[in-house]
Amino acid sequence: MKRRVLSLILVPFLLFYAHPVGAAEKEERMWQDESIYFLMVDRFNNGDSSNDKNVDANDPLSYQGGDFQGIIDRLDYIQEMGFTAIWLTPIFENQPGGYHGYWTTDYYKTEEHFGSIETFKKLVEEAHKRDMKIILDFVVNHVGPEHPWVTDPAKADWFHEKQTMNFEDEESVKNDWLYDLPDLNTENPEVKEYLIDAAKWWIKETDIDGYRLDTVKHVPKEFWKDFTKEVKAEKDDFYLLGEVFDTDPEKIAEYNGVGIDGFVNVPQAEEMRQVFKKPDTSMDRLFNFWGYNQTFYENPYLMGTFIDNHDMKRFTRLMVEEKEFPGTRWKLALTYMYTTPGIPILYYGSEIAVDGGEDPDNRRLMNFRADKELIDYITRLGELRKTQPALTRGEIEKVYENDGMGIYKRTYKDQTLLIAINNTKETQTIDLTEDQLEADQELKSLLTTDLVRSDSEGTYKIVLDREESEIYELKSKSGLNIPFLVALGIVYVLFMVFLYVVKKRGKKNKHQKE
Repeated sequence: MKRRVLSLILVPFLLFYAHPVGAAEKEERMWQDESIYFLMVDRFNNGDSSNDKNVDANDPLSYQGGDFQGIIDRLDYIQEMGFTAIWLTPIFENQPGGYHGYWTTDYYKTEEHFGSIETFKKLVEEAHKRDMKIILDFVVNHVGPEHPWVTDPAKADWFHEKQTMNFEDEESVKNDWLYDLPDLNTENPEVKEYLIDAAKWWIKETDIDGYRLDTVKHVPKEFWKDFTKEVKAEKDDFYLLGEVFDTDPEKIAEYNGVGIDGFVNVPQAEEMRQVFKKPDTSMDRLFNFWGYNQTFYENPYLMGTFIDNHDMKRFTRLMVEEKEFPGTRWKLALTYMYTTPGIPILYYGSEIAVDGGEDPDNRRLMNFRADKELIDYITRLGELRKTQPALTRGEIEKVYENDGMGIYKRTYKDQTLLIAINNTKETQTIDLTEDQLEADQELKSLLTTDLVRSDSEGTYKIVLDREESEIYELKSKSGLNIPFLVALGIVYVLFMVFLYVVKKRGKKNKHQKE
């Protein structure tokens, strides 16, 4: 009988507090729903000391011990921050000193400092168990100067003639040597076949999920068309992320149509770094990139959005140079990156605001003993990207901007999210009218407990402290939950009836015993 009473009391609570399955869970997962953690294998985590050959943690140009096992050991760390994919710098055998992976000497072997191919397969397997994807950096433009092909007379036509690159000349950019790296003649059918076969082999052999394609603009478009077609045929939904390192969106857009899904959005990254490195900087130009992305790229939602990487000064360094507190600035920049169209890419160490200047100082060994405040914030943003489909699939529209105070909204089906970023040194109070946002609703914060209701005139008053941001969901005004109160009342009535019946039966039994 006690169990029946408990059930009667619990049913209404279960009915009215159970959360419906979100729209993102009902729809097929797409690459634009992912968020990527980008790490340099040698600089992330040392999990196997047996491969520590010529390691010198005090020399930024030497191997420092990171390996596949180290990544396996930290998969939960990466996943718990909300990341659904990991991009690794090249893992193939490199010549001595090639800690970064970009001086390939064998496309079919793993670098011994990183571990065996069996360990790499285990890394992919363990990532897949956690529903995480693995992206490998793949280089077809060049090999290391000490690659055996370079001195093989039979392979002389596998390379372009050694000439210093003229970045102002398109033919030179495609065919000349980049920083004295032997430039592969990808127009040679043998070279093309070799590179494509190697790329396909790694997919078949290890079940990876994507490639980040290095130095795309230094390779003819004709090669990429054949490469992408054959590589994508190896695995469904295989993602190709290209690197065209240029600050002009039109230059990147020249590679539309070659089969590459998206590109790292260098122009937008440069603008984000300028806007968020210090307060009181207008976001107008940054907001303009939404239009550029729509205009120039085949699918803006598949572009890789990032704030820093292994080829740039750390974003933290820019803030230090401005004498700003990195944690505060990082939160604003991350809020923007996570809530605008594109696939967010976080460079390892950014979650603890690692400092660093130009290469190789921007590739410091990861420190896992750091303040978790920024990690917790990234974790919350990651959760929102998974549960709020408007953040990964929604349209974007500017609502307000004035000298660093910016507001925009994302809409998808019946969901509307409003993002407010106060990139100024003063508290900002903004009144949004019914022309900007549907009236007679309320804005419920997804980051804090803030709640903003429209007043009788349909105006929303948003108050945001200096260098703070908010993500709101537009919802119907909340009030008394009448159905719940009625159900609760019924439970209490039934409970009282039950007590009356029990008491009456108790008296009856007592009389019978007497």
